Amino acid sequence: MKKISIIIVSYNTADLLEKCLNHLFESADGENMEVFVVDNASSDGSGAMVKKYFSHVNLIENRINMGFAAANNQAYELAQGDYIILLNPDAFIRPGTIKNAVRFMENHPECGLAGGRLVNLEGRLDPSARRFPNSLNKFFTLSGLADRYPSSKIIGKGDFKFFNHNSIMEVDWVPGTFTIYRKKMLASLSGTLFDERFYIYYEETDLCLQAKRNGWKVFFIPDAQVIHVGGASAKKRDDLTYDTGGSQVLKFRMRAEYLYFRKNYGLFSVLANAGVEIGWHILRYVLNGRGNSPDRRKHAKASESINILKHAFNALFDTRFGKKVPKIPW
Repeated sequence: MKKISIIIVSYNTADLLEKCLNHLFESADGENMEVFVVDNASSDGSGAMVKKYFSHVNLIENRINMGFAAANNQAYELAQGDYIILLNPDAFIRPGTIKNAVRFMENHPECGLAGGRLVNLEGRLDPSARRFPNSLNKFFTLSGLADRYPSSKIIGKGDFKFFNHNSIMEVDWVPGTFTIYRKKMLASLSGTLFDERFYIYYEETDLCLQAKRNGWKVFFIPDAQVIHVGGASAKKRDDLTYDTGGSQVLKFRMRAEYLYFRKNYGLFSVLANAGVEIGWHILRYVLNGRGNSPDRRKHAKASESINILKHAFNALFDTRFGKKVPKIPW
């Protein structure tokens, strides 16, 4: 039986982490697996909870928040499994998910990594399969066209909105909420898991890009299903601004985005993608009365656009247009 290493990175999610681990062990189906929890300097007793209720779990406790990429790498260095599964602490595995994911990898040796079907607490599908980001897809998302025309294979292609997610599909990248990696593939790339220039966000996108550039395939598999709360760790930061969806820290997302594009496509791609977002919000600010409109909704939209513009320019400065990694922890 193939050995599986499961890695969970936690930050102030003790209650969700306990539920996550309970679901994991209840759904293990007798798999030969080792479990790592990397706690990123939580202040809510997450580490103590793991020690008390899950003594068989390998616990790594960091004194500072190392970020998602570095924390996963810490556990990966100790992992002995033929397959590595990343699981978010706000993700609850359904029965059969691990077995189905491993079986798929065994039957598809060309597959370097695969992601499962993510469903939110209301039972609706979360983005589970994606195309690599670019300025055109960003425009479709920002403008609302992607949501308005989800069946279009051009406009709705960024998140495969036209796809019913009921069948296997080769994709560009899959979210790190639940992902299974072939250790052989990781060894053939950098020998580690993630590039640590990405503190949080875009690390899995970057890894999928490196995998595909080196001949490996990335798949979405529907019979590996996970219930996902979404953004649980990020939402613990009361001192930061979140995107409109409320699940990503705005400046962290922008920093990671510019680092990703500069690394993989060069300066022009940074300018193109930042330019689309900046241009859109300048237009949105103007159309909504520059914040002076008596209409509260327009005023709120204009204020939101100003905030996003400030974060975009700050992120460009902080990363020197994607060339420099800001000091950790972010």
